[in-house]
Amino acid sequence: MADKLKIKLSIADRVYPLTINPDQEEGLRKAAKKIEAMIKQFEQSYAVRDKQDVLAMCALQFAAQVEQKAIDKDDDTVNVANRLNELNNLLHEHLS
Repeated sequence: MADKLKIKLSIADRVYPLTINPDQEEGLRKAAKKIEAMIKQFEQSYAVRDKQDVLAMCALQFAAQVEQKAIDKDDDTVNVANRLNELNNLLHEHLS
């Protein structure tokens, strides 16, 4: 536990104390800043009465980004596999 780091992150006007590995600090601080920026954007763009609604929209947006990246990665993998198969077939044709 000696190598753990104690930090405090502020999100939506609340402070969250965390005990983390030092290599997680940068990512967590960047994530908190992105959440805060997104909260500000939603509050300016929409008539929001409750922070819970804004946080739910932030969670949805981040989750959608993760899912879209997974879909894009799967599409890329399929495309690469198809191209490799085509190249393999060409090589077999030329070597036969």
